[in-house]
Amino acid sequence: MDKSLYVGLSGASRTMKAQLVHANNLANMSTTGFRADFVISDHVDLGGDGLSSRVMTVPKGVGSRMTAGAVDHTGRSLDVAIAGEGWLSVEDREGNEAYTRAGDLLVSAEGDLKNGAGHIVLGVGGAINVPAYRKILVGNDGTLSVVPAGGGANQLVQVGQLKLVNPPSGEISKGEDGLFRRLDGEEADQDETVQLRPEYLESSNVRAVEEMVDFMNLTRQYEMQLKTMQSTEQMAASGDRMIRDE
Repeated sequence: MDKSLYVGLSGASRTMKAQLVHANNLANMSTTGFRADFVISDHVDLGGDGLSSRVMTVPKGVGSRMTAGAVDHTGRSLDVAIAGEGWLSVEDREGNEAYTRAGDLLVSAEGDLKNGAGHIVLGVGGAINVPAYRKILVGNDGTLSVVPAGGGANQLVQVGQLKLVNPPSGEISKGEDGLFRRLDGEEADQDETVQLRPEYLESSNVRAVEEMVDFMNLTRQYEMQLKTMQSTEQMAASGDRMIRDE
């Protein structure tokens, strides 16, 4: 009977992990450039003498859906969306290069170019510092130009170029901070074919109805796995009573 306990326990644990992932997806429906996640599961034989028939279902990790979200026109000069495949390069909290689709850019009081999540946006030569300006423009190729404070309306000065990359989707994964990184730990090269859509933003690719349906299915699975464990407990208790009665 302990076999059914293992089946129920491992299934319930995997279901709880999957529910957390789908709940996080729903919580990030409005997060710019967010990629929905899903749990990757596998079966593992339980080791140990006399336990070769026990099989556990275990989560092997979390994957991300790489399809693009909807792109909306904002009219804001520092909003950019990736046209097709590709990524913006940013600096994570540890100072390492990472990648995102969130193009809600802004210039801090110190002139640092960041995105809405507060990550420093990287250019081809590193972090970009923007001087005081009257007007700022982002080109389709990621070039960042400004009309300096006190300059003429047509006096555009290029102050940097965003580092746009496009590593294969199988070579990157999402971290707990929501940023993507190469699996080998290396930095991706600038890809000149990646283009931007200035004054647009890409929304999350989370599909609310699909997430809710998946969440309800997982809830039913969890209840079924708990019932399996409860039934096993009841059968074990009945067996103990029979032995005592003898």
